[in-house]
Formats: sequence, C-alpha cells, structure tokens
Amino acid sequence: MSKAQRIGLIAGNGSFPLLLLDAARAQGFDVIVAAIKEEASPEIEQHGATAVHWLSLGELSRLIETFQREGVQRALMAGQVKHKQIFSSIRPDWKLAKLLLSLGTRNTDSLLGAVAKMLADEGITLENSTSFLEPLLAQAGLLTQRAPTPQEKKDIKYGRTVARQLAQYDIGQTVVVAESACVAVEAMEGTDAAIVRAGEIMRSLAGDASTLGRELTVVKIAKPNQDMRFDVPVVGVKTIEVMSQAGATCLALDAGKCLLLDGNAIIVAADAAGITIVTD
Repeated sequence: MSKAQRIGLIAGNGSFPLLLLDAARAQGFDVIVAAIKEEASPEIEQHGATAVHWLSLGELSRLIETFQREGVQRALMAGQVKHKQIFSSIRPDWKLAKLLLSLGTRNTDSLLGAVAKMLADEGITLENSTSFLEPLLAQAGLLTQRAPTPQEKKDIKYGRTVARQLAQYDIGQTVVVAESACVAVEAMEGTDAAIVRAGEIMRSLAGDASTLGRELTVVKIAKPNQDMRFDVPVVGVKTIEVMSQAGATCLALDAGKCLLLDGNAIIVAADAAGITIVTD
C-alpha cells in the first residue's frame, strides 16, 4: 500500500480513537497507531490496525521515529489526554523537554500546536481529527423530541456568553447553569466531572435540585478558532447518563464543531431521560 493510503493515529483515551480507526480502515486506509500507554484502551489492538505501537506520553522523539519508519506522512490525533498527565505526570524526552521550555503559555492548545508544528517539520502533517467522522458532527437545530423550555433557553444564552469568554483562555469548554447563574465551570477535570460537581453543589444547596425546579443546563462549546486537529469537543451516551444523575435537563452544543461519539444512541438516551439537546 502506498504512503498516500497510509495514515498515523495518535490515540488517547475513550472511544474516539476506536471510531476513527474503524472509519479510516473503512475508507481503505492502512492505519499505524501510536497508542499512549497512560491513556489508550487495550481494545485498540482489536480494531484491525496495520500496526499498534505503545508509547509513553513523553516520548515525542520515539513517536516521530515510529511514524517515519512506518512511512507515515499524514496523522490524526484522537482521544482525550488528561491535562494533569500533560503538565505534571509525564517524563519528557529531550525533544519534548525542549519544546516545553519554549512555550510561552503552558496550556493544552499551545503544547499541541507546538507538537503539530514539530511533526510538520519532520514531514508528518497533522490533519483534522474529524475528517473521517463528518456524519457524527452535531447538526444544527433541535436534535431531540423535547424543545428547551423558556428558562432553559435563557440558561443556554447566558451559558454561551460565559463559556465563550472562558474558552478563549483555554480554561474549559463547558459551563453548567441553573436559573441564569453559573453553577460549575469545566477546568482540568473534564466535562462529565464538571457536571457531577454541579449536581453535588445543587444538592448541597437544595437537598434535591429537581424538587425545587432548578434543573441544570449544560453548555459545551468549541473554542474561538477551534483547531479541529485536536481537543475537539465530544459527548457520548455517558454524558447523558451523568446529566440525568446530576439533575441536568438541557444540553447545548455548537453545530458542526462537536462530535456525537455514539451517534443516534445519544439522541435515544436523551429522549428517554427527558433531556433536550439543541445546537447553534
């Protein structure tokens, strides 16, 4: 198979890398996986990749050498890597250590952007991680049977305003709102953990959020000028389950910028839980 039909996959945690691997193979690509030991699921070995190489998070030199040896000139990055892993838990090799020292801002965007540039300098182009999964991007409009209530619409509008201000500083992409008040903001813990925290806050204030009619609205947005090569917003059935447990009744997303990892199963789960999903 020619190099033009060969693609590399840098795999973090979750189901995103598995879906991307399956989709690339379905389109005739020979997939070389660089699986991050600290994050990727062993299941990735069972999805028919041409080769799976297990690398530690800090082994940037080895990643480049592996892809070059395998003839990879195009690569994708999929799956979350925990923020605390990136900036405190890794043992960087000399190439990554040099890169970290060169960063003006120590956040995820600046690091991954620098990694992408270094890969490009070595002849490896990092492409949009959604390029094989376009059908799973959230479409514009109401996705569920139930439309947002007037209060949920107010919360969505307020939540989008707050989230867009925070996202430009790479703080997080999700805010949880109740009655036009911000209950929780996503930081390094991730979306689901922020929703859980919001539910705990509401229960501590009111005993049970649902009994007072103060349901939560979750707003998840893309960053300004979202780089679709990495850190793409994703939601799955698990997100719906976490929302239901936390007393959240509304999920607002950015159309065309957020992946619905479980496809229509997310909509089915939301309808069953009485949760509305709307995009803009």
